[in-house]
Amino acid sequence: MLVGTALVLYYFLTPFLILHLCHKFPFVNKLGAVLIAYLAGIILGLLNIVPPEYKQLQETIMTITVPLALPLMLFSSDVKSWTKIAGKTLLSMVISIAGLLFFIVVGYLIFKHKSSPDLWQVGGLLVGLYTGGTPNLASLKIMLDVNNDTYLLTNTYDMMVSAAYFLFLISFGKTVFGKILPHFHKPQPMVEAELIAQSAEDPYWGLFKKKYGRPLLKGFLLAALIFAMGGAATLLVPENSQMVVVILIITTLAIGASLIPSVNKLPKTFELGMYLILVFSIDVASLVNIFDMFGATPRLFYYITLVIFGALTFHVLVASLFKIDRDTVMVTSTALICSPPFVPAVAGAIKNKDVVMSGITVGIIGYALGNYLGLIMAELLKLL
Repeated sequence: MLVGTALVLYYFLTPFLILHLCHKFPFVNKLGAVLIAYLAGIILGLLNIVPPEYKQLQETIMTITVPLALPLMLFSSDVKSWTKIAGKTLLSMVISIAGLLFFIVVGYLIFKHKSSPDLWQVGGLLVGLYTGGTPNLASLKIMLDVNNDTYLLTNTYDMMVSAAYFLFLISFGKTVFGKILPHFHKPQPMVEAELIAQSAEDPYWGLFKKKYGRPLLKGFLLAALIFAMGGAATLLVPENSQMVVVILIITTLAIGASLIPSVNKLPKTFELGMYLILVFSIDVASLVNIFDMFGATPRLFYYITLVIFGALTFHVLVASLFKIDRDTVMVTSTALICSPPFVPAVAGAIKNKDVVMSGITVGIIGYALGNYLGLIMAELLKLL
């Protein structure tokens, strides 16, 4: 009981300390709250002081924070502005998926003779995972009859490589890609609330001031209601479709709520959502043990690394030819490789909330396509 309480306090109070440090020290603020939160989680994981029986508590916190954060971050969105960038987002998604498929095939041809004979199954798993997410991974395990060892090892290596990928995006990605891709240009006109948010030197500071208490409580209760409605829908759908349905319902209802002026103008809802994303970031990072990567099948680790970073390189280079902006590429790639819950974290790291909706939309489309593409790819690799 004491350990569980301490764990909850660590997850929920550390973001407050991080935001305080970002406000007080400019060099810390340059690193970014999301990056520091992720490092705080990795350090907790490396210490290996959390007993295994508390893994369920950690997963529960992840399950609660993200569905609450997403509507809070979408309440202040400008739907009209999003529709103006939908075309580029769709093209970016197609390029990203094409890169994934290409490097999954290339990687398979490189490693198939040096790895276990079930690498074709791993290729199918990776397509489902990196176009959709964990629900697709679980579905394809059953569809392809993947043995438990291969499934668990693939999942473990994915966590490690995806963590490195995600750290790169939220730390150096904006700078590196900014040298190759055009910068994001916000559609005009810009609403007054957004002008105020962008002009604020530190929008997170004062989040818990008394004057924001009642508006944030309203926003939080509305987000909780939307979460409950999404959760209730899981009673009506098969288990392997629940994540898709929940995210779709939460996103749709949150977008609908953002069209209500009184909801759209609630102050600091985006920042409160980001606070929960910081909690999520610490939590998910604490579940990663970097020593797990030193397993008996390093070629599988190399395969996954090639797929993720090869596809990212392909995505950026081809996107540059089509003049797709940096922020759209980053959130599109994040939505596919890491899944929609990570989109707000990247959007927060690059300080652009206008790409949150488009990134989540890409992730939802990926969930719908993942099982089909994964099965087709596995059968193709099996023939090769």
